[in-house]
Amino acid sequence: MKVLKLIWKNAGRHKLRSVLTVLGLALAVMAFGLIRTFIDAWYAGARAAAPDRLVTRHAVSIIFTLPIAYREQILQVPGVKDITYGTWFGGIYVDPKNFFPQFAVEPESFFRVYPEYVVPPDQMQEFLQDRRGVIVGQSLVDRFGWKVGDPISLIGTIYPGDWQFVIRGVYYGENPDIDETAFIFHFTYLDERMRQETPGRAGQIGWYILRIDDPSRSAEIGARVDSRYDNSWAETKTETEKEFAMTFIQMSEAIIIGLRIVSYLIIGVIFLVLANTMAMTARERVSENAFMRTLGFRGYHLTGLILGESIVIALMGGLVGSVLLYLVGTGAGIALSQFFPGFAVTLPTYLGSVLAALVIGIAASIFPVTRALRVNIVDGLRVVD
Repeated sequence: MKVLKLIWKNAGRHKLRSVLTVLGLALAVMAFGLIRTFIDAWYAGARAAAPDRLVTRHAVSIIFTLPIAYREQILQVPGVKDITYGTWFGGIYVDPKNFFPQFAVEPESFFRVYPEYVVPPDQMQEFLQDRRGVIVGQSLVDRFGWKVGDPISLIGTIYPGDWQFVIRGVYYGENPDIDETAFIFHFTYLDERMRQETPGRAGQIGWYILRIDDPSRSAEIGARVDSRYDNSWAETKTETEKEFAMTFIQMSEAIIIGLRIVSYLIIGVIFLVLANTMAMTARERVSENAFMRTLGFRGYHLTGLILGESIVIALMGGLVGSVLLYLVGTGAGIALSQFFPGFAVTLPTYLGSVLAALVIGIAASIFPVTRALRVNIVDGLRVVD
């Protein structure tokens, strides 16, 4: 107990320096945690992917469409037990900066394949009965102040013209990784208008979503689907939903790598801040350590005192940084909910941040411990502070 008391007093001997060191560590820990959380949020779409869902798209690129006639053929492939389809709409709501994803889907099969999109039964019934009806995510409702029954007008970019919708329901995700910013409406509404205005674009969809009976056979089933359309004018590429989500993430791989590098550099900053403090401490206590050795303190005593002081300062920085991370992370999660629905600081991130501070606390004590043990007692006593 006396040793712990001595360690605590040593850590607070230079209060201003200790406070500044703890604050520096805390800010670095907070920055490290925020960057790791941002990277985790980037992968939220991949985490939300179900292992029993496959995505079939055009083999060249997702911007090319597939005929809706493939639906019944794909459904005949052994192992495929359900199928739905959708296409990207790309409309503008009032101003181009009001971006949110808009999908034209076959509604009944879509919500059957995606049960994690939860819609109240009465609202779903209203939606299914209204061809201009739309289901929107809870985040969109919060963002624009919409409510069920509101008319919504979009200006089409991929499908030109003014498009009128009526909100018939609001969905929410059954877990935090589900995106609640989607605008989902009837493909039939889109397709009927295409048949009237641009018949060549009618009956074309962006992708199919397949629900399979055995996730372990996903590669086999995907290969069977694609083989049906080899050498056709619209060849397909089928992959798991997670692989499909990762293709979009990989487009931003340079950003992710950059963020990872910055997070590692922050770890280096934490180390340098604490190592500098402990180095100054070692220089100031050369004579004190020599005097303690004349009193009978052994090498492991000095090692324990210096190591304990370094760990105490590091842990205080880690704990204060975790509190800041909670406060800033909560605010950032609310502010970024429209863009990163999965942005939330997780328990592993908190534990990882504190553990990193602890490891750095141990590493930062190596130099002062080595110096304290190597200095000759006589030489140490000659040193005048």
